[in-house]
Amino acid sequence: MRFERIDRPGDYIDGRFELPAPADGELVIDSPADLGDRVAVHPFATAQVDRAVEAARRAQPAWRSLGLDARASLLRAYADHVRDSREALAERIAREVGKPLWEARTEADAVVAKVELTLREGLDAVRDTRVDGVGEVRHLPHGVLAVVGPFNLPAHLPNGQFVPGLLLGNTIVHKPSELAPSAASWLARCFHQAGLPPGVFNLVQGPAAVGQRLIEHPDVDGVLFTGSLAVGQRILRSLADRPGRLVMLELGGKNASIALDDCDLEASARRIVFSAFATAGQRCSCTSRLIVTAGVADSLIQRVCELAAELGVGHPWESDVFMGPVISPAAHDRIIEAQATARNAGFEPLVPGGPCEVGYRGHYLRPAVHRAPVANLDVPGYSDAELFGPDLAVYVVPDLDAALALANRSRFGLSAAVYTRSAQSFERACQELRVGVLHWNQPTAGASSRLPFGGIKDSGNHRPAGILAASSCAYPLGIMTAPTSSDLPSWPGLGPGRGPRLEP
Repeated sequence: MRFERIDRPGDYIDGRFELPAPADGELVIDSPADLGDRVAVHPFATAQVDRAVEAARRAQPAWRSLGLDARASLLRAYADHVRDSREALAERIAREVGKPLWEARTEADAVVAKVELTLREGLDAVRDTRVDGVGEVRHLPHGVLAVVGPFNLPAHLPNGQFVPGLLLGNTIVHKPSELAPSAASWLARCFHQAGLPPGVFNLVQGPAAVGQRLIEHPDVDGVLFTGSLAVGQRILRSLADRPGRLVMLELGGKNASIALDDCDLEASARRIVFSAFATAGQRCSCTSRLIVTAGVADSLIQRVCELAAELGVGHPWESDVFMGPVISPAAHDRIIEAQATARNAGFEPLVPGGPCEVGYRGHYLRPAVHRAPVANLDVPGYSDAELFGPDLAVYVVPDLDAALALANRSRFGLSAAVYTRSAQSFERACQELRVGVLHWNQPTAGASSRLPFGGIKDSGNHRPAGILAASSCAYPLGIMTAPTSSDLPSWPGLGPGRGPRLEP
């Protein structure tokens, strides 16, 4: 299977696609699903960051002054171009990330849907308002936003920050993941075709050093990052002396699905398996821990294992494929090593996982299910780490109390699901689970753009995306206005005859 390389490699700065000259190096992207398929070669140079930020800074005042309606019209034109190229964008994502084509199409559709949703509902949290007798509240753009994106949803997740950011009058410099840079080039082309003014949206390619230069650039007003906890921590450390800079972090998860004795067994099993292995387990919202109460444990675990063992693993273009490869050799090896550590500590491999042969040379793994011998078994590097791969750890507990306690025994607090017919049990979970997103009889690996999406604890910094993304893309300005009056203002001790006489 052979394809043409992407037709817009390199950077997009000040309204032009360009290759950096001289380049510091190249991002050579081979598909994780077929290492013989070279998707793209993107030259990069760290110095391009300065040019991109300068262009964004120069363009921002005019973009802000253009007005909300005009900006909205240009974003609708952008969405139209994405819609028109939906299949080509999906193919880029599928090749570069390795996710099945059906899943890549849903990502392309989500990019389009985000625009209209933001225009229809996403601005509710940042609408200007008058306060009778006092003044008004306005919401103003920060200025230049740096958006540093992930590999797993390389179009949808950054787009969820581009759209509200641009709509509210900010300009953007985007640095995509060095593992999946080509979707960003495709979106840049759509912005270009939509007629955005030069400098409003900019793209710089490159490895971590390019991202670090962008994050630390003195003319960047906000950093919006989606990725790992370790990188999020580095960002906070590097900006510790700049408390006025916006930092919006969407970090990892160690998400639990809790199944109680009264759950719908078949429906729960299917949704749990989807949650664990969608995108080959490479979503921050994937279920990595199944906590099941004793009364239903044997039946549910058996059904989960049957479904996991039957999952279709293969090339993104093949029919009946649920799961493609993981993103890289490093990810492949890290997951294998963590699973070996868990088995050495006593976890039982109910579905053994391991490398998978599919007829293509790629980074394929089988789904794995491991059962803990006791509910409180902690294995460093496995129990406390986000593996970001197709692995599900199973814990059996006596009741809801134990399930909630175990679910909260994590440094992460992104997503959780509770499978039960009992509204009372779910309400207890709402009160006690320390997460930012909670599902009732729904997969953890999914979200509605009409709701907030973000985590607490080490999963984020209380700036959720989803419907509330716009609230991080503008700051509130409180304006107090003086009442119309002919009387002079006065205060005790302020007025004629107060204070020392000044001799001529």
